[in-house]
Amino acid sequence: MSAVTTLPPQAPAPRVFKRRSKLERAVTSPGFWRGLAGILIFLLIWEGASYAKTGLGLDIPFFGKLPAPTAVAAAAAEVVIQPGYWWSWVESFKRVLGGFVIAMILGIPFGLALAVNKYFRAVFFPPFEILRPIPPLAWVPASLIFWPTNEMSIIFVTFLGAFFTIVINVLGGARTIDVRYLRAAQSMGASQWHLFSRIILPGTLPSIFTGAAVGMGITWNVVLAAEMVSGGGSQSGGGLGFFIWSSYMGGSMEHIVVGMISIGIAGYLSSALIRMLGERVMPWRRSF
Repeated sequence: MSAVTTLPPQAPAPRVFKRRSKLERAVTSPGFWRGLAGILIFLLIWEGASYAKTGLGLDIPFFGKLPAPTAVAAAAAEVVIQPGYWWSWVESFKRVLGGFVIAMILGIPFGLALAVNKYFRAVFFPPFEILRPIPPLAWVPASLIFWPTNEMSIIFVTFLGAFFTIVINVLGGARTIDVRYLRAAQSMGASQWHLFSRIILPGTLPSIFTGAAVGMGITWNVVLAAEMVSGGGSQSGGGLGFFIWSSYMGGSMEHIVVGMISIGIAGYLSSALIRMLGERVMPWRRSF
């Protein structure tokens, strides 16, 4: 008899999973489609209310003078091909970025100093608390007087809009660090620099990025009003705030809405950049 050799069954080939990009994951997520559906529903309600006013003669509050989305889209198509519109974007972005960066450079160390040094906090926290409740827009007239140019006054007001928010978030984040971590590190001979660089600063990072995101939103609110009041302050373009104001003076409601939507898009893009940076710096907090 001849021996029959039987080979063991081969294991199935392992499945190869292709890692999807962030864009693919975002587009295929249910949240993306829910958000898109919400925007479409809002536009349909807006269009229906505008038609009820113009086509049926119904007087609907707020929507009575608001142009229809189709009219706004037509105005946007007319505006986006004009270089002056994009110069307005550039001017507003420069002012927001200038004030925001200065606020981060000064606000983060100031907030950390308030948190870690009781003598520094005793001296500087009371005047800080007196100035903090003053709305940034209340500084616009004074800044136009204090600073020699409108450009500097706008950047100063945007700086104030972000500075106080950043300081409060940094101070709160540093004060919430568990003191047991600090005592454990001190018992093992950690220096003050190691306590700051290895425990306090990393523990404050989430609050720093939270303050940055909130402060960025405030800077866009402030720069809008500052550009309206100051008249833009630039020869190359007055900014999105001045674009809205000039549209109001010209009686073009469609262009006003285009400017408002532009501000919203600019603020969203700015916040998205901060969130992306936060994910890179804090990979353990992907839900930020």
